Amino acid sequence: MAKIIGALATSHTPTIGFAVDRDKRSDPDWAPIFAAYEPLREWLGRARPDVLLYVYNDHVTSFFFDHYSMFALGIGTSWESADEGSGPRNLPSIAGHPELAQHIGACLVAEEFDMAFFQGKPLDHGCFSPLSAMMDYVNGWPVALVPLQVGVLQFPVPSASRCYKLGAALRRAIESYPVDVRVAIVATGGLSHQVHGERSGYNDVDWDRRFLELIEKDPVALTRVTLAEFAKLGGMEGAEVIMWLIMRGALPAAVKCMHKAYYLPSMTGIAVAIFEPESPACPGNWQQPYLEGVSSQLKGIEEVSGTYPFTLATSSRCYRVNRFLHDLIIPEKRATFRANERAAMAVAGLTSEEVALVSQRDWRGLIHYGASFFVLEKLAAVVGMSNLHIYAHMRGEPLEQFLKTRNAPGALYSVAGTESGDLEWDKSRPHGRP
Repeated sequence: MAKIIGALATSHTPTIGFAVDRDKRSDPDWAPIFAAYEPLREWLGRARPDVLLYVYNDHVTSFFFDHYSMFALGIGTSWESADEGSGPRNLPSIAGHPELAQHIGACLVAEEFDMAFFQGKPLDHGCFSPLSAMMDYVNGWPVALVPLQVGVLQFPVPSASRCYKLGAALRRAIESYPVDVRVAIVATGGLSHQVHGERSGYNDVDWDRRFLELIEKDPVALTRVTLAEFAKLGGMEGAEVIMWLIMRGALPAAVKCMHKAYYLPSMTGIAVAIFEPESPACPGNWQQPYLEGVSSQLKGIEEVSGTYPFTLATSSRCYRVNRFLHDLIIPEKRATFRANERAAMAVAGLTSEEVALVSQRDWRGLIHYGASFFVLEKLAAVVGMSNLHIYAHMRGEPLEQFLKTRNAPGALYSVAGTESGDLEWDKSRPHGRP
């Protein structure tokens, strides 16, 4: 089984990444930052985790207010540094661990956490700013990363108590993963700071030190603090320290603090800490019953002939072709596809198998491969076919034969919109009439 070997906690201010990129370790104003992170680098080198479960928040970079999630788990195969305004940092991509992420996601949903899942999104300074201070990356990152993005910028946000409970569920999820993987939990955010309004520049060193003591020795006390109280004590943006409670909830009650440091150079209290569990993994033979509960909702689905649930594993494995077909909702991508299908698919990096499936309009083959039906109907609309054409093909029947099984055989339809013009198969009404 997977094992949680320890946890790291760190602020994630862009100050850290700025100092790393400009090599300010010899500057007396910046040197304390590098000194604080040196024990983290040593611990990671000694403990050698395979995966970092990385708790952070995006700063309206990859996650915008058109769709804002409370808890979003990254299930992708790799992660890039985000462009936050003047180009991305010069950092290599870091590998994901989609199999572990998929397992964690299934477990958390089974424990009734309403998770969102993402891939193909770059990670901003909430992730990469402290990560670049923790380890060398010139020859590639020595670990894989599973990001957990927490929506703390648009209220309502999760409470401190909810974050702590999520951490406990994370521990069960990780320790039930049936592969020997060494996992370190990393929590980012804070400490005290406020970057907006007339209170901009607020800090409270005494609160920061008290928080560091409580997160180690009495995290339950922090679960009773409201977000307004966190904001009063440590600044509005400093309330993001609730993410540290996810990390702390994933550890046993008794932990050993291996290192702790604090420095306030300017706007944000920069703190780091290393925790190791004093007790072993959850005792007892609990994993098998737990896993049976996690998989119970889809138990027996394989017995339903011709049915293929679109799972996290499918989503991760087939992201490229689903992304390509989904992007046909973009007028420019649609026009490019209509002008030269092969060229459009080459630019998107589709494999020869994916190109063949799309080119041949192999609807059933695409479903078997891992395409979502709801991107197939977008392709059908672009190429002037009805949804009923897809259904008939998937059943292995001529359209006319399939229509005979419908109560209204003449009721063909699609999701086609204003560009569709006259549709050869729509004989019932003039174009543009309801």
